[in-house]
Amino acid sequence: MATGQVLVVDDEADIRELLGMTLIRMGLEPQCAGSVSEALSLLGHTTFELCLTDMRLVDGDGLSIVEYITRNHPSLPVAVITAHGSAENAVAALKAGAFDYLGKPVSLDQLRALVRAALKLPRPGDEHREAGEEAHSAPGAPHLIGDSPLMAQARQMIDKLARSQAPVQIRGESGCGKELAARLIHLNGARRDSPFLAVNCGAIPENLMESEFFGHKKGAFTGALADHDGFFQAADGGTLFLDEVGDLPLSMQVKLLRAIQEKRVRKVGSTSEEPVDVRIISATHRHLADEVKSGAFRQDLYYRLNVIELRMPSLRELRDDIPRLAAAILMRHAVDGRVPRLSAPAEAALKDYHFPGNVRELENILERAVALTSGDEIAVDDLQLSDAPAAEQADGTTADVDGLPLPERLEMIERKAILEALERARYNQTAAAKLLGISFRALRYRIQRLGIKQELDAKP
Repeated sequence: MATGQVLVVDDEADIRELLGMTLIRMGLEPQCAGSVSEALSLLGHTTFELCLTDMRLVDGDGLSIVEYITRNHPSLPVAVITAHGSAENAVAALKAGAFDYLGKPVSLDQLRALVRAALKLPRPGDEHREAGEEAHSAPGAPHLIGDSPLMAQARQMIDKLARSQAPVQIRGESGCGKELAARLIHLNGARRDSPFLAVNCGAIPENLMESEFFGHKKGAFTGALADHDGFFQAADGGTLFLDEVGDLPLSMQVKLLRAIQEKRVRKVGSTSEEPVDVRIISATHRHLADEVKSGAFRQDLYYRLNVIELRMPSLRELRDDIPRLAAAILMRHAVDGRVPRLSAPAEAALKDYHFPGNVRELENILERAVALTSGDEIAVDDLQLSDAPAAEQADGTTADVDGLPLPERLEMIERKAILEALERARYNQTAAAKLLGISFRALRYRIQRLGIKQELDAKP
């Protein structure tokens, strides 16, 4: 049974009583405040395990309490209670550092789930770990390798995000570790004992999306031979990672927005909704703000997904970390206990390489090199690196296209990048699209627009 004191802040006595009785039944000791000033006074001389605050109070708003706690008691989780439909208030509170939010009328099931999750968060001085330490150091657990400043910043942000239930959008190029970052946020947080489910939004046929996300009832459509749970039900209590969320069609974006806002989903063929408790982490290589401007992505969904943004750096920005990354990858691909090492020229070649596929491409290169080398040392030739692109000039153009008009210059750079990716992927367009960090449909469009299709068709 839970123990500890919880601060409840609301200017309505009946709400304070309802929340207090629920907390007492959970084995907690509530202390109630009816105003901002009273809450700040209690925070000044009492240690709490959790704070629940209404957004609208007689002498201010709950956001000021969230900001005060974030500054002065960063290890204290605080959740806000918002009026029904006040999505803007909830987003503002999450950005200010709130752990989570509840909508009015308060669902006691959701309240109990929130309280249990908040009490699972690690506290400073915990015997086992500070936030993130156990997940990074546990044997076999995923971890981020590297000591460069950008990687250190990413780690710090991951540990901070793990202490919140706020939706997170992870931005970065294909292959730079977006899913790994999402897993670490999950493993370091209150939901670590519940499911983590990763979904590639670009790989689901549009006519099956609603069923895959929300499930379906038996007989809902041809082939629905039994009831089926969707991604939301499978991830209930845990984290749902939506990779390449920018590939969702507009029709599905509307339904996803409602599921996130209402925390309820309806199976295809069902007449009733069911509650789900899922934290959403999304990822994309695109600039969704530009997609919103073009009308390809809903603005309201963008604001709900992009409450907090985490940017994962590309491998080109982490060149000093490449030797450590390579050593770890080679250790995983050791054969019969033999761990090959990089020769000095091979290490230098990797540090100079442009890595359009980032860490995923590095792993592919080294796995191939391990198979090719006959000794204990990997030479430059074993890496089979493609030719690096022309050196960039001070104005950002490349030497081999200098002097051309801007549209032609950009088309030439784009064409060269696509041909290189196709060659590395042995002309598998799906694999080439992943290397380029774009969807298969986007690659196919560019191949046609740039006249590359004719060249591919002419190949024997």
